[in-house]
Amino acid sequence: MSNLPATQTQNSSTSSELIQLVSFKLDSEEYGIEVLKVREIIRMIPITHMPNTPLYVEGIINLRGKIIPVVSMRKKFGLMEHDNSSQTRIVVMDISGELMGFVVDSVSEVIRISGSEIQPPPNVVSGGIDQECITGVINQSDRLLVLLDLERLFSHEEKALLIGG
Repeated sequence: MSNLPATQTQNSSTSSELIQLVSFKLDSEEYGIEVLKVREIIRMIPITHMPNTPLYVEGIINLRGKIIPVVSMRKKFGLMEHDNSSQTRIVVMDISGELMGFVVDSVSEVIRISGSEIQPPPNVVSGGIDQECITGVINQSDRLLVLLDLERLFSHEEKALLIGG
């Protein structure tokens, strides 16, 4: 991807580089995404539901005058739905140059890891998550963190529908 900032390109090419990730939870599992893709993390706000959208699309929000599509990560990953809690957040990210919101159960922390800590993803991935969006797994003492590339979570058709790409 030639439109990546220089720091991202350097991070992926050198395993000793420090990488910053935002970790979030869905059910009891923990996931990580590149901090450079995250624009902001907001508390749940009213979401306007849109007709004739995929089941995983919660709807749209108005964030300071900009209309942003919102995706339920639980629905996209095929997890059971549950009521939002005080910890539920919308992670607003830059996906293909457009803003998109992702509803997660909670945001844990920003962590720094060495690129050498990232292990390749397993060959068999259960839970219905497409293999392409999993870029690695981080094994830290008492927890496993699944590293996601949300750019690769959607097909070209889904991106066109969600962000007009």
